[in-house]
Amino acid sequence: MFKEFKAFAVRGNVVDMAVGIIIGAAFGAIVKSLVDDVIMPPIGLLLGNVDFSELFLVLKEGATAAPYATVAAAKEAGAVTLNYGLFVNAVVSFTIVAFAVFLLIRAINRLKTAEPEAPAVTPEDIVLLREIRDSLKK
Repeated sequence: MFKEFKAFAVRGNVVDMAVGIIIGAAFGAIVKSLVDDVIMPPIGLLLGNVDFSELFLVLKEGATAAPYATVAAAKEAGAVTLNYGLFVNAVVSFTIVAFAVFLLIRAINRLKTAEPEAPAVTPEDIVLLREIRDSLKK
């Protein structure tokens, strides 16, 4: 069983998939930072000093009464919150990752179709054998 697993694990596709998952996780972290730290702060500033990561609705108050200044304060008080600002950040992150994957797949597909296969040259001995065959049929 160990030999079978080893053969499976070192196969090219599995290694490629593992590399893709690792790079994808790193890319996801970069995109999350891009959205949280670079894209959303200027958008929040344009909308009147809004911090999207702190936009939430209190569905049920916790041990201490509302209002809560932050999501963390609401969670600490035991309140049930609907964190729609974090959801907006996640949607923007997903859109960026999905667009990047689209561009990657598009480029790969273009590379696959960009190189037309040259017709194979038939060796002379095969051509000669075909001529002999055709002449014998006549």
